[in-house]
Amino acid sequence: MRLLKAQVQNYRSVEDSGVFDIGDLTSLVGKNEAGKTAILSALRALRPSESQAFEIDETIDYPRRFSTRFDERHPDGEAEVIRTWWKLDAADLAAVENRFGPKALRSDIFEVHYGFRYKGRQWEIDVDHAKCLEYLVSSHSLDATDRNILHNVPDGPKAAAALGGLAQPSAKQTALLEDIKKLRKSSFSLGIIDILEARQPRFFFTSHFERMSGMVSLNQLQKDKEQGKVDIGDKIFLSFLEYAGTTLDELISADRREALKAKCEAASNEITEEIFQFWSQNNALEVVIEIDSGKPSDPPPFNQGVVADIRIRNTNHKATLPLSERSAGFVWFFSFLAQFKQLKKTERNAIILLDEPGLTLHGKAQGDLLRYIVERLLPDHQVIFTTHSPFMVPMDRLADVRIVEDVILFNQRTGRPELKGTKIHSDVLEVSDDTLFPLQGALGYEITQSMFIGSHTWLVEGPSDILYLQTLSQALHRRNREGMDRRWTLCPSGGIDKIAPFVRLFGGNHIDIAVLSDVANTDRKKIEAVKKEQILKAGRFFTAADFVGQQEADVEDIFDPELFSEILNGAYKPPVDKTVSKESLLAAADTERIIKKAEALFKLMPADVAEFDHFAPARWLLENPDVLDRDSKAVLDTLDRAEAVFNKFNSLLS
Repeated sequence: MRLLKAQVQNYRSVEDSGVFDIGDLTSLVGKNEAGKTAILSALRALRPSESQAFEIDETIDYPRRFSTRFDERHPDGEAEVIRTWWKLDAADLAAVENRFGPKALRSDIFEVHYGFRYKGRQWEIDVDHAKCLEYLVSSHSLDATDRNILHNVPDGPKAAAALGGLAQPSAKQTALLEDIKKLRKSSFSLGIIDILEARQPRFFFTSHFERMSGMVSLNQLQKDKEQGKVDIGDKIFLSFLEYAGTTLDELISADRREALKAKCEAASNEITEEIFQFWSQNNALEVVIEIDSGKPSDPPPFNQGVVADIRIRNTNHKATLPLSERSAGFVWFFSFLAQFKQLKKTERNAIILLDEPGLTLHGKAQGDLLRYIVERLLPDHQVIFTTHSPFMVPMDRLADVRIVEDVILFNQRTGRPELKGTKIHSDVLEVSDDTLFPLQGALGYEITQSMFIGSHTWLVEGPSDILYLQTLSQALHRRNREGMDRRWTLCPSGGIDKIAPFVRLFGGNHIDIAVLSDVANTDRKKIEAVKKEQILKAGRFFTAADFVGQQEADVEDIFDPELFSEILNGAYKPPVDKTVSKESLLAAADTERIIKKAEALFKLMPADVAEFDHFAPARWLLENPDVLDRDSKAVLDTLDRAEAVFNKFNSLLS
């Protein structure tokens, strides 16, 4: 069965959250103190994991501002805290039908709620009692005479009463009566609830504070366990032992300690290997478990009995440190997996509640954790997690995001605040800017990672270069020659100085980057510096000079001077006596770069001719691509050089 919706009321900061949808993945996003943890705690109280006893406490958890008005607000004596809506799957329906027949339920949706002063969890399920009775009667093969006593009997208790009142019941009537009495209070509804409750998922809760203890006195833990006062760090250690297939008693026994230590190491190795499938921060870490007798010089209780010391070995630095002194993010990840792997052995049917998971992780590692949740948890579990980190917002699943906000309105007449408590919204337009910040941050990061770039990004210096290359590529394709591969995404970097920062910023996003740069003599040191930094793969940095046989060159130098003169005339329409020719262009300045020659030439143009810029000629060519369809030598030479560029860059694609 699946949890569809929930509503939290009368719990801590939550007066009424409103009904909110729950999917396979539900992300509750909001700022600190918005009430996110309260929402998870209320859900957890409905049906906590067997290993995590949890109950709501009216004294602590009922909203303080209403504590003196409980009876006034709840005249029936009960205050609902959590209401949930569930949908049965085919296996659930089959389990009910196997006992009560195919038409026992009128709907596959039911509700369960719980709260303060409740006498247990309350179910609201639409049962067709007449169909249930009819099925049981048919199952026991009662004939018409035996059935008469049940005429107009509406439910199980009345059927049991009618059958129980017979002085001389038939064997079939007696068997039916015994079958009905097997049900709790002879109720068909309660019988169905008992079947479904056994199948209903429990809620497994963990928070970023919950980390496995780094050093454990096994003898002290055994005493704490007997007294029922094991702290959370030691509980996680116990989960780890259970997953490893051993117990405290076995570890304390000296005769098998080496074999059991091997079991623990095997379990820790398995968990560590799984972590490194998703942990991109440092893959040189190993978890080491040492089990030995306590040393007299150690502080109590580690100075006697048997002590387990969990350490992290850094294989790069050839050193080990106690678990408690290592990265809090890695320790949390290891601790969570230790709990989760044991959970899968004991409670496969669980809904996982994660409170601020990975809070101490680096932003990129939070992305790794989010990927772990989607790839490892979602196939078997519904997951609900809270966060205020932009890096934990699932940008490819924004429909799964719910905004959590502690709403405070102000009375327009008195100016006094009116508390509405924690609310959950699916519409981002309903919330404040502070509450929306994690979503804005995530969206901004996603945009910067995707705007203008693709998985294969070809960096050029400016927008004009993009227009030139696109137009040249299209002209080559029209001739069935090699143009730019469609997998390339052209992106302007803003110049040689911007290339290195761009690659550092975006290169970690699994983007394949290659560069085509302009080059002047003054740029050579900058180009060599970029190459030395090795932030690009070798052989992926080219200059325009590499393709045109010059020492200095821009993308414009791909064009034959005669053709570029025609483009300039088309873009600027100078007076007849100032028309640009190949000869006047080449003589305009003492430089190899055609763009610098054009700049010098246009400084001599009349005032009514627009000032020269790099973009105007490129735009004109884009609007007049047919000039590249001619078979003149200038056009063909230009296309040959362009094809050489595209051939080189296309060859970089896998």
